[in-house]
Amino acid sequence: PVPDAGAAVLMEKDSGEILYSHNANTRLPMASTTKIMTAILVSELLPLDRMVVVPDEAAGCEGSSIYLYKGEKITVEELLYGLLLESANDAAVTLAIEAAGSVEAFAGLMNKKAKEMGLKDTNFVNPHGLDHSEHYTTASDLAVIAAHALSDPIVSRVAATKVYKSEKRVMSNHNRLLSTYKGAIG
Repeated sequence: PVPDAGAAVLMEKDSGEILYSHNANTRLPMASTTKIMTAILVSELLPLDRMVVVPDEAAGCEGSSIYLYKGEKITVEELLYGLLLESANDAAVTLAIEAAGSVEAFAGLMNKKAKEMGLKDTNFVNPHGLDHSEHYTTASDLAVIAAHALSDPIVSRVAATKVYKSEKRVMSNHNRLLSTYKGAIG
């Protein structure tokens, strides 16, 4: 079948074997798939039970949101659920600042991780994927990022969760494949 996408890669996770590709090395905006790398780094850098204070920069962040407010106290774990289930840009900014001190410093860590993973055509400028001319990836690189994420026990558990409830929020996974495709895991 021909995908309804500008580029695509079907990769076997464990071996890295490419089973199908279409414009696999074309640089494209990565939008919210950026949050996969954000989650990988957060999983490596921050304990899930750490309490975080939402900074000014995150409150009211444009795009998808879990409606964090300035000064709100929230755990890294709940922010990860907001990041991956609700695609929350405010959660991405909060996590980036907590992990690296600023969005720019976190983007630097994202690019360092990308190089460590052997990615050749990926560049990050933010943790959420809002459009920027220097924020891009390829289907090939994104397949490597996704495989890495599914190998991370924290990221894979969060990505596979259909609904997460906390004291203040109920978050639903927007990945329809979890409910419509038998065997989908994230």
